[in-house]
Amino acid sequence: MGKTLTEKQKQMLGRILVTFLIYGILLVITEGGLIPAFNRFPVSLCAFFVPYALIGWDVVYKAVRNIKNGQIFDENFLMVVASIAAFCIGEYSEAVAVMLFYQVGELFQNYAVNRSRQSISAMMDICPEYANIEEDGKLKQVDPDDVSVGDMIVVKAGERIPLDGLVVSGESMVDTSALTGESVPRKVSAGSEIISGCVNGDGLLRVQVTKEFDDSTVSKILELVENASSRKAKTENFITKFARYYTPIVVFAALALAVIPPLFLAEPWGKWIGRACIFLVISCPCALVISVPLSFFGGIGAASKYGVLVKGSNYLEALADMKTIVFDKTGTLTKGEFKVSEVNAVSGSKEDLLELAALVEGYSDHPIAKSICDAYGKKVDSTKVETTKNLTGRGIMAVIDGKTVYAGNAKLMKEQNIACQETQTVGTIVYLARQGEFLGSIVISDTIKPEAERAIRDLKKIGVAKTVMLTGDRKEIGEAVAEKLGIDLVYTELLPQDKVSKVEELLDHSGEKEKLAFVGDGINDAPVLSRADIGIAMGSMGSDAAIEAADIVLMDDDTSKISYVVEIAKKTLRIVKQNIVFALGVKLLVLLLGAFGMANMWEAVFADVGVSVIAILNAMRALSVKKH
Repeated sequence: MGKTLTEKQKQMLGRILVTFLIYGILLVITEGGLIPAFNRFPVSLCAFFVPYALIGWDVVYKAVRNIKNGQIFDENFLMVVASIAAFCIGEYSEAVAVMLFYQVGELFQNYAVNRSRQSISAMMDICPEYANIEEDGKLKQVDPDDVSVGDMIVVKAGERIPLDGLVVSGESMVDTSALTGESVPRKVSAGSEIISGCVNGDGLLRVQVTKEFDDSTVSKILELVENASSRKAKTENFITKFARYYTPIVVFAALALAVIPPLFLAEPWGKWIGRACIFLVISCPCALVISVPLSFFGGIGAASKYGVLVKGSNYLEALADMKTIVFDKTGTLTKGEFKVSEVNAVSGSKEDLLELAALVEGYSDHPIAKSICDAYGKKVDSTKVETTKNLTGRGIMAVIDGKTVYAGNAKLMKEQNIACQETQTVGTIVYLARQGEFLGSIVISDTIKPEAERAIRDLKKIGVAKTVMLTGDRKEIGEAVAEKLGIDLVYTELLPQDKVSKVEELLDHSGEKEKLAFVGDGINDAPVLSRADIGIAMGSMGSDAAIEAADIVLMDDDTSKISYVVEIAKKTLRIVKQNIVFALGVKLLVLLLGAFGMANMWEAVFADVGVSVIAILNAMRALSVKKH
């Protein structure tokens, strides 16, 4: 425990231990009758006032300060009124006990909050202190905020990468654990994209900056973490409002308990003032006010340890009720990397067919063209290409070595009256013909992410009722991917605006308490992410617009972590409900007992401090959810 205590908490622990020692000695002397003078009124009062002042001066100060500021009804006020009233009726030892155990509970609460904050402290430590720029052959340390896009920075071994950029030279292993939660380093070399907040391994890297510090990954993460606490769950808001009304009610109830029986029933004042004191101590709402936000904070911290940023406890609460999850296909379930998966040559060799396709597509920047050139893997002789013409929605016509070549879809072949052998393989198919003769086809497929199938399977295991996929691809491609992954429903050939409409349709068919999540990565996903109950974005490769619009960010694009965060959300909500029922149940029982004189001050202290400590211990369980 000592390793995680702050200096202020250590000082409080010291005060508690000294007070316990003095209090224990006074109890032995007074209860054992060792020094009779200590049982006399002024001596006994002064003796017990010493430990009371030692342990409670700051609580009294806070109560007085809050009263001056118009904030009367809080736990400090309740403790001060109860303990002073106990002094007034001669219950000196109970007065000290109230304040002493209240401070023990406060220390435990502060320790718990500090412990939960440590779970996301790694996120707050990712901010780089400087960037190295080269001037006159020497490295100079500058503020990352002063570095512009296009500048060249040098990242030495062991240094934190200060800005997003592109590696120009050097090779190294980069530790991304602070951002993604993954312990395995990633290899980077010339041409690799690199993000701020990671730690460079043992190599020297020269990096060209692609984003200013304010737009960098590390800056956006820090902003998300800092703002997470401002978005409260409905349960948290309820508890805040509850405490606002609850505390004044119990104060006036205690006042009535102290005054009405003596005035109207001729009961002794001391007896009913004592019961009112017990009533006040029991009624302190610490257990609820602290344990509920602490539970949500712990859940957010548990998610951050594995590289998932939840922007607020309200999204964690919504995730626990998620029954439908909608995925964008490209870049989310698939890599968005188009590769040649089949070469079907009818006339000539596969190598010749690839070369011809590379010649036709060589001038295009389209991903399909790039994948064909990559598959060919050699430099094409562009002098062979005389002319090219783009045929919108169908393909390309080119004249190569004096011969007309067509490369495109089946529609293009039919237009040119070329009999082609249509393939049933799923993917984007490029048919090739030369001088009216069909030569074969090339199949280009998007690669499914290795974790996608597991992500869908795990989501179904934890109770997600419906999985849906949206894509702009052809029907047969979308349905094949959905079937392979085990997705329940798929909508294909959608434009970006169509995705919003489909999500709205799904929302209309969802129950009031059933939530819908959308997972996407591209800039065209931002409207859908905003429209869904819960928007989940890819943080590593996703666009800035998608990350900004999302409620939850997966820092390493691993969709299998979604089910883990859902489990965290469900566990957090279970803990919150347990604490509410337990705290209110115990307090109500002991309040009734106290009002009828069946509970003493020690039982009142347990109903306050004991219940708070148990609730806080339970709340801290939200920090640990085992990753499946």
